[in-house]
Amino acid sequence: MTEKLYYQDATLKTFKARVVERLTHAGQPAVVLDRTAFYPTGGGQPNDRGKLGDALVVDVVEREADGAVIHVLSTPTLPSPYEGEGTPLPSPSQGKGPGMRVGDEVAGEIDWPRRFDLMQQHTGQHILSQAFIQAADAETIGFHLTEDTLTIDVDKRDLTPAEVEHAEEIANKVIFEDRPVVARLVTAKELAQMPLRKPPKVESGIRIVQVEDFDWSPCGGTHVARTGQVGLIKVVKLERRSDALRVEFRCGRRALADYGRKHRVLQEVAAGLSIGYSELGQAMVRMQAEGKELHKKLAEAESKLMLYEAGELDAKAEERGELRLIAFAWADRDAAGLRTLAKKLTAKPKTVALLGSGGRQPMFVFARSTDLALDLVPLLRGAIERIGGKGGGGKPDFCQGGSPPASENQVRTAIEWVASQLADH
Repeated sequence: MTEKLYYQDATLKTFKARVVERLTHAGQPAVVLDRTAFYPTGGGQPNDRGKLGDALVVDVVEREADGAVIHVLSTPTLPSPYEGEGTPLPSPSQGKGPGMRVGDEVAGEIDWPRRFDLMQQHTGQHILSQAFIQAADAETIGFHLTEDTLTIDVDKRDLTPAEVEHAEEIANKVIFEDRPVVARLVTAKELAQMPLRKPPKVESGIRIVQVEDFDWSPCGGTHVARTGQVGLIKVVKLERRSDALRVEFRCGRRALADYGRKHRVLQEVAAGLSIGYSELGQAMVRMQAEGKELHKKLAEAESKLMLYEAGELDAKAEERGELRLIAFAWADRDAAGLRTLAKKLTAKPKTVALLGSGGRQPMFVFARSTDLALDLVPLLRGAIERIGGKGGGGKPDFCQGGSPPASENQVRTAIEWVASQLADH
């Protein structure tokens, strides 16, 4: 089994080891070392990355059979989500193989900015999970940590904003107090005396991560040495699920980066409105009220315009036996406007309205007054078929349907065909 240096010293950045096995993992070259500081994926924490000699370590997994840590290698340059944080690792020459043999001594180097970020987030999760218990008696039932997201699921989906804020306050108080964080293997006797936040998943070799006088949790991940290194914790999003509340948050550098992005947006919006960012709340309320008033006035103006337009169309109605026929096509008009016109026109007795619009999304709306016994649905479908479409439906007195893109002239021709079917009505 590989000697796991990351448990002895989570801040170890470089080390030397010997190759004890070469293999292929998921189609890529890989090695097992006699000792390693590379943390493998596990316990909810992603794996480390870095270098072994001139080869990049792109994945690290623990072999279940014997506990050996497998280092998956690749020589092409890999992008890092932590670019700009700390000193970047030098890239090896493109195409050069790992060049490691069993028995060779190799130098390992951890991608420290990545490791430290994951330590900040993982320790922050322990602190916030305990804080939710103290603030709202809400237990953590799920934990998800990736390179850019960090969430916990708590078993109370209806927590109030005040309860969430209280948990955040408790967590940050513990961070600012800079309490020691100790990770160690414990005996069964010691374990029985600890107020664990959750039970261990294994029966032997139990490792407890303790935040002094605050949280005791079984965990196999890497953690910072003191809570102050977490920096701060900020909840950024809440999502209610069927049986839980998903809490998305940021710790340390991620929280700082998130604050920076949001601050820039606030400054840009405030500058665009020529106000201070502290006035944005009041400005938003004022703009919403103004928007509602403008929307109301616009709706009133559109209603008056529609009445006027309906009057013009009604004046052009053609007498067809016992009915009055109004047929018209536009180059590009929205379906809502066609429906409103059709309803206004057919409010008069003995009236049929055949309206249509061309463009990328043509639309037909056919309507009749209720005193006529005429089923318009077959006529609608016939019009749509004449320009290469199919379908359309509704009630005998009011129906609509769309078609493939068509010109105003094509729509008009289809409506004229429908009008011809009404010639002898």
